[in-house]
Amino acid sequence: TMKQSERDAGTIAALMIRLRKYRLPRAERILEKVNRGEILADEDLQFLERVFADARSMKPLVERNPDHLPLVSRMIDLYGDIVARSLENEKNRAR
Repeated sequence: TMKQSERDAGTIAALMIRLRKYRLPRAERILEKVNRGEILADEDLQFLERVFADARSMKPLVERNPDHLPLVSRMIDLYGDIVARSLENEKNRAR
């Protein structure tokens, strides 16, 4: 049977590809959007919810492979920045 570390390596490789090709570019586009003063669209919120759910489900994987914690932490911070900026934009629009 495959060892846990080998399964983790495969999972991490797949997650890194998804992060690099899809998640990070989309997060950067959303960040640009909120930095222009726009608010999040429903599909943006759904994307962020999926990402946070994935991050929670990855917790055991990261705990077993703590060398990936800085990257995961940076991504969570990026998503947090997006949400905070969007909330700020919504407050500004309500004035």
